[in-house]
Amino acid sequence: MKKQWWHGKTAYQIYPKSFFDTNGDGIGDLQGVIRKLDYLKDLGVDIVWLSPCYVSPLADQGYDIADYYAIDPRFGTMEDMDQLLAEAKKRDMYILMDLVVNHCSDEHEWFKKACEDPFGKYGKYFYIEQVKDGKLPCNWRSYFGGPVWEKLPGHDDLYYLHVFHKKQPDLNWENPELREEIYKMMNWWLDRGLAGFRIDAIINIKKALPFKDYPADREDGLCSVHNMLHEAKGVGVFLGEMRDRTFKPHNSFSVGEVFNEKEEELPDFIGDDGYFSSMFDFAETVFGQSGDGWHASSGITPDDYRNCVFATQRKIGQIGYISNIIENHDEPRGVSRYIPEGEATPAAKKMLATVYFLLRGLPWIYQGQEIGMENIKLNSIDEVDDISSIDNYKVALAAGVSEKEALHMIELYGRDNARTPFQWNASENAGFTTGTPWLRVNPNYTQINLAAQKDDPDSIFQYYRALSRLRKDPAYQETLVYGAFIPYLEDHHNVMAYLRRTDDQTILVIANYQTQPQTLPLPGKVNRILLANTGNVSIQNGQIDLEGYQAVVLELGNVIQ
Repeated sequence: MKKQWWHGKTAYQIYPKSFFDTNGDGIGDLQGVIRKLDYLKDLGVDIVWLSPCYVSPLADQGYDIADYYAIDPRFGTMEDMDQLLAEAKKRDMYILMDLVVNHCSDEHEWFKKACEDPFGKYGKYFYIEQVKDGKLPCNWRSYFGGPVWEKLPGHDDLYYLHVFHKKQPDLNWENPELREEIYKMMNWWLDRGLAGFRIDAIINIKKALPFKDYPADREDGLCSVHNMLHEAKGVGVFLGEMRDRTFKPHNSFSVGEVFNEKEEELPDFIGDDGYFSSMFDFAETVFGQSGDGWHASSGITPDDYRNCVFATQRKIGQIGYISNIIENHDEPRGVSRYIPEGEATPAAKKMLATVYFLLRGLPWIYQGQEIGMENIKLNSIDEVDDISSIDNYKVALAAGVSEKEALHMIELYGRDNARTPFQWNASENAGFTTGTPWLRVNPNYTQINLAAQKDDPDSIFQYYRALSRLRKDPAYQETLVYGAFIPYLEDHHNVMAYLRRTDDQTILVIANYQTQPQTLPLPGKVNRILLANTGNVSIQNGQIDLEGYQAVVLELGNVIQ
């Protein structure tokens, strides 16, 4: 694997709408990001990914883009974006934006023109089909519920495809003219100073054509769109073309949101000449999911989490560089998901941080993760903003789940959990805004906030700083960035341990993933303790005594093979 400029970095995702509001309208903005760059730099962040801040009606919180060349006034101006790029450059930081090109907004000029002339130039930018006798072209279910076909405005017999929200018409990547427009837009941003893109829902750009039905999997007579994705072939042609026309000439960074890759395709996706620089590991994210809906999903145990992570590390090996996360804007809070309910103490949160951050790959922090932000409790479905949560709530009720249970399901899996405003301090609205926040602030902000942790050497925030510094320490960087990943004590219940190893150095990451203490064997002599999430580390007679949720990072000598 070739060494790249971004391998030793720490990455951070910002959801601008919920990060920091500077004008009191209750919505975070680009000036808020600019004001917090020094905070991010102090945390150890090098790469910053902004969730969409393009012009959008926000039907899907900005993932429905109405103008790829303009900043939505809610977030600021293009001058603000240029200032952000310039200020980041001064700090040796890199800005990424979301690349949402499977679909656009139905308020995009392309779609408006397609409605005016469905069979003209812009009609071919979308999938528009004639419907006779009410028979839709296929029975796929959209990700947000309901059929993927919607009547084209102004036309009774024409329907357009949307695998996401009905206000997100899918773009027709089979049309080379459409692809040219996308590459032109991408290069415009890269030429402006953007360091690259996080690439949204990209596998969906290739459809299995012609359209056809699959066996229905619910009483609605529809089927999961994943049936189509499983059969779709040839997405690599599009992705390779995109790479060659945009990323490669700019030596830019790209990270793909890829859920449906096949193992044999990994070199094509993230190898030395892969479509992307990296892709996110979603193995633990999708674990336990059910096609019937969130209500039928199972939880994830510490052993399940370890097994998912280790499977990905083995699968990737030396092929390329994976991106490691515990949460993002589409997922619940990691500490609420991967730590058993009622056990999310500061020690447990630091433990989870340790075991994911030092894996082989690029570590990502989602805003608020570094202070241990948690899922939010709900009183009513009326408090929920997320369209995906609302759809799953309806599906659960239709399946006979009680309202109380359905609401708790959203508390566990809903996307609003990650979108509540950043908890800066214990003042009103957690210091996020002087106005009324667009989404309810988590009531626990008086206990969990940055101000309470910033100067506390034992805080979760300071621990994340320590992890970032350790990974960049010249004495250990080669091992932690490029060293092999070797599982250790893999059969021990509620233990997550692994070696990071080069020819010259071995580092052991070992964690007790439960409340009860455990005594575990060590694979070699301990040269030094590099980091621990609690103060007392007991090592004697070739063993380590770990307290509940204790995690320790050790440099070893003479490791037993």
